[in-house]
Order: sequence, then structure tokens, then C-alpha cells
Amino acid sequence: MDFRALETFLWIARLGGFRLAADRLNTTQPSVSARIRALEEELGVRLFERSARAVTLTAKGRDLLPYAERVLALKSEMLAKVGDPAAIQGTIVLGVVETIAHTWLPRLIERLAQTYPALSLELDIDITANLSRRLIAREIDLGLLMGPIAHPEIENLPLSTYPLVWVGSPRLGLHGRTLGLDDLRRIPVITFPRNSRPNMDILSIFRDAGERARIHNSSSIATIVRMAVDGIGVCALPQEIVQGELDRGVLVPLRVSVALPALTFTASFPHAADTALPRAVSDLAYRTAIEHSGAAA
Repeated sequence: MDFRALETFLWIARLGGFRLAADRLNTTQPSVSARIRALEEELGVRLFERSARAVTLTAKGRDLLPYAERVLALKSEMLAKVGDPAAIQGTIVLGVVETIAHTWLPRLIERLAQTYPALSLELDIDITANLSRRLIAREIDLGLLMGPIAHPEIENLPLSTYPLVWVGSPRLGLHGRTLGLDDLRRIPVITFPRNSRPNMDILSIFRDAGERARIHNSSSIATIVRMAVDGIGVCALPQEIVQGELDRGVLVPLRVSVALPALTFTASFPHAADTALPRAVSDLAYRTAIEHSGAAA
């Protein structure tokens, strides 16, 4: 039995369409159809009901699903444990948040190329909310994001933690004294997008103190830093993200009476038949993050 046919069957079942499976497997829709046709002929049953609106599993297709998952899980585990990593082929779709992209992602990509030279990498830099949705929808294999993701089908492995430092432009005249919430309420706080953990933490701190925050949100760390340098407001970011600006004096550290929780990042991936490779890449990411933290310290 062709492993590619089983893998194709599994992705059609997960994503609910031949075209979506073709996109995920980086092949053509006719190729996907041919694989399923061959699998159905070998088994002598129909696996999918096709209509203009949807593709659904038949009763026999539902029977095959757990077997396909187990077979592919064993194959993935075998390759990870026994096979030469240099011989592992395919594509891994990696979703990464900007904080990691600005710190140790280049080193991880270098290590991936050294460990899995035949593996193709598809990189997606986005915010955690979008990456979480794509993970749950099985559109990406592994997310390095601000986690963990509370979902029964997602596994989270800890990566790194970054304390936040408050910074602002020296033109604001805020450095050299301790700032309270009353001071911060007079100037915008620039932070991550709505519904992100840092944004919610800031809102919670102000709300608990009976104060109202003026918040500017951005999904781009570079934009947050630029706005802070321009004196539009203050922000709280990992120090190594703004170390260059601090060294040049275009940003200065601020003493603020309230501390924000550190940013915690995880390697998150769906429970699936083929999690051996995402788990192995997660281990590489963990070692890379730890090494980077030690070097930064």
C-alpha cells in the first residue's frame, strides 16, 4: 500500500477537500484524485462522498481513518528513531511569532538545514491568534508562538520566557523617576494586538486600579519600536528586542511601579499521526532557545 495514498486520504479527511489537501501536500488536485482512486481500487470500497459543496467520509472511510493514523504514526516514528535525518524529505510548515523571528529563528533555520538537509521549510510569520487558528485547522505543522494554546488537540512544549522592560523616547522626559499608572494614563501605551496576552495584561492592570489606559495596538514589533522611538508612546518589550535602540540612546529604560508578566513561548503542534517530525523540530527549537538565552545572559 502506498504511504502517499494514505497520507493524502488523511489530509482530505482533516481538511475536508481535495484541493485543500493538494495545497497542503504541495501537489496537484489530479494527483490527489489519482492517489485516492488507486487506494479505493485496492481496498474495493468508496472512501469519500463527493458533492458540489463538500467531501465527506463514507462509512468505510471512517473505518479506515484510525488505521491510516496508526500506520502513518508508526512510519513517522520509525523515520525519526531509525532513519538518517539527512534522508528525511518533505515539507514542514512552521508558524513563528515576530519576537522569535527577531531573536533566535535564524539559528534554528541553520540547525534545521544541518540536521534535515532534504527537508523543505515553509515559513509563516504572524501573530499568535492567527497561528493558533491555523494550527487547529491543521494548516501548519508547528507553531513557535506566545502560548500555550488551550485546545484538546494541541500539544504545547515550553520554549523560553522573556521578561518585559518598559522603554520610551528620552524626549518624553519620563526617565529618572518612578512612573505610576497615573503617569502612564497620560500617554499612550503601545503594545501587541487586541486579545494578545500583553494587551490583556495591560488592560487588566489598569482596570484593577480603576484607571483607563490609552492603548495603541500593532501586530508589528518593528512598528511598536518605531512609534516608541518617535515619542508617540511608551512600550514594554523583551530587552533584547530594543537593545540596539537602548545602546543608541533613542530609547531609554523606564522605571514603572507595575511589572507586566513575562512573555512565555511554546512550541505547539496538533496531535496527529505524523507528529514525530514536528516534535523533533520542537526539540531543536527548545535547545536553540536555551542556548540563545544563555548567550544573551
